Amino acid sequence: MTEWITEIMNSLGYFGIAFLMFLENLFPPIPSELIMPLAGFTVAQGKMQLVPAIVAGVAGTILGAYPWYYAGKLVSEERLRQLADRHGRWLGLSSADIDKADRWLRKYGNSAVLFCRLVPGVRTLISLPAGVSEMPLIPFTIYSTIGSALWVGLLTIGGYKMGANYGLIETYIGPFAKIILLILVIFCILWSVKKKFFSDV
Repeated sequence: MTEWITEIMNSLGYFGIAFLMFLENLFPPIPSELIMPLAGFTVAQGKMQLVPAIVAGVAGTILGAYPWYYAGKLVSEERLRQLADRHGRWLGLSSADIDKADRWLRKYGNSAVLFCRLVPGVRTLISLPAGVSEMPLIPFTIYSTIGSALWVGLLTIGGYKMGANYGLIETYIGPFAKIILLILVIFCILWSVKKKFFSDV
């Protein structure tokens, strides 16, 4: 897959980065953890500029989020689960994945769209419950852009700094994702405590 990604970037430049990140959001098995660090390595080689590479990655991510968002708006949640269980193996998802993303959105509200963009495994699928819950398009786009910019920027700069060792970036993503999860759990606990004990104050 690395050779295929490299060939597209070399052939299409920044448009290739956007195209790959668009595909990554449509088909989760294509890893952003490989695409953007490789883009960062390409920047380190002097073949691209850092900021345009990040902008291209974010643009592709947002464009790739819209099909899932509108699928959530147009198709019932139960039907989505059925389709995921029947055909999800081609996309690398299941009804359990959809349920997980849905639980995140119910717990953390619209801000879950931002934070979930930083967590592998749910970063793509959070668009589905956002659409199902009728989250307005503008807030969805804003939260998605902020979260995606942080994620894409982290991966690209990591690839730039690590040079030819860009493939090791994925090794460091696990602990980072756990930190984000911990922050979300603490936030949820504090929010629940405040709602329970201070709502009548």
